[in-house]
Amino acid sequence: MFGMVRPCRHRLGERLAAEWMAHLCGLCLALRGDHGQFARIVTNYDGLLISVLTEAQAPRSGDGRRAAGPCPLRGMRTASVARGEGARLAAAVSLVLAAAKVRDHVADGDGLLARRPVTLAARRVAAGWTAAGSRTATAVGFDAAVLLDAVDRQTGLERLAGPGTPVLTVTEPTETATAAAFAHTAVLAGRPANAAPLAEAGRLFGRLAHLLDAVEDQAADAASGAWNPLTATGTSREEARRLADDALRGVRLALRDARFTDGRLVHRLLAHELERSVDRAFGSAACAHTVPGGTEGYGPPPASPSSPAPRGPYAPPGPQGPYGPGSPAGGRPPHRPGRGFWAGCAAAVGLLCTCQVCCADEFEGPWSRRRREGWCSQCDGGCSSCCDCCSCCNCCGGDGGEGGGCDCCDCDCGCNC
Repeated sequence: MFGMVRPCRHRLGERLAAEWMAHLCGLCLALRGDHGQFARIVTNYDGLLISVLTEAQAPRSGDGRRAAGPCPLRGMRTASVARGEGARLAAAVSLVLAAAKVRDHVADGDGLLARRPVTLAARRVAAGWTAAGSRTATAVGFDAAVLLDAVDRQTGLERLAGPGTPVLTVTEPTETATAAAFAHTAVLAGRPANAAPLAEAGRLFGRLAHLLDAVEDQAADAASGAWNPLTATGTSREEARRLADDALRGVRLALRDARFTDGRLVHRLLAHELERSVDRAFGSAACAHTVPGGTEGYGPPPASPSSPAPRGPYAPPGPQGPYGPGSPAGGRPPHRPGRGFWAGCAAAVGLLCTCQVCCADEFEGPWSRRRREGWCSQCDGGCSSCCDCCSCCNCCGGDGGEGGGCDCCDCDCGCNC
């Protein structure tokens, strides 16, 4: 799973987390339905934003969801998932851009892709994904030529870039591709007036995606000798951070000009979580989920014996542990006695084979039978118990009409959102 907008479920809240998962699963199932099981490996956190934007603008109706059967990645639970043209457009864009990423890794000779047999297979897969994504894009009325042209121009621009080349020259193809995809969500939703502001938001989102990827990979690229836009153009991290912060402000301003039927999830992802992605890439954020009446926990363990005792699902039992009075479990005791060694081993095998350990919101510990949080549901980047709306209450249509304003979460933290 890849992508830069990776929200913490504690910050989203129960309702928005359920919506986010519906779009993530909808993208995955759209890939499977149109392109087969193997295509599901390109499911990504950023691609689902296309589906989210489409639904946020469309009139509310009962046909935007469907029931999906049990899936190991949901802990073998059924779910209501997003469907329709928004999910299919997200699948098409994900396939084409994933194919471009594969070709980029082949060109750089990364890892196993430096070996000729693997290179040939990767190129064949990339060509198949490009063709499949183009077919689906055409089926939903989107001109995939915009994406393909951006991919082709990217390679040429990278070859020509050198010290002194503005880094935004290198990010332009990505910006163009994401701008076109974001704008088409307005067409699918029947909101043509939203096309221009969403194109601007998409352009700046593409800029951020390219910049943050370059920042996160710069050290590894330097070690392996791979091409990196910041290194190649001589762009400092300080300049990259300035450009990223400018893009964040631009995304928020663009969202103010778009009208949504229900824009709460869009606001949470593009106004709040996108900012956290920038902080995470530049190393200025750490996981710090707060619990009522206590210190921040779910981050790394204390650095010294004098530090506060760790909290969260893997803290030791007791008043400050996962079932203590101030814990998220609300003092709930284990509901059943623990298993024996061999029974626990069998339960652990079952949890691992069904992916519940990593992907379920909660699972029952194989030996203790205590409720544990799935590894992938742990906080990512500084979540808190408040909705963090106060600093941007004018960023998405401040009067609250048509889903505008800051009603992005269901909290009572007193920040007047």
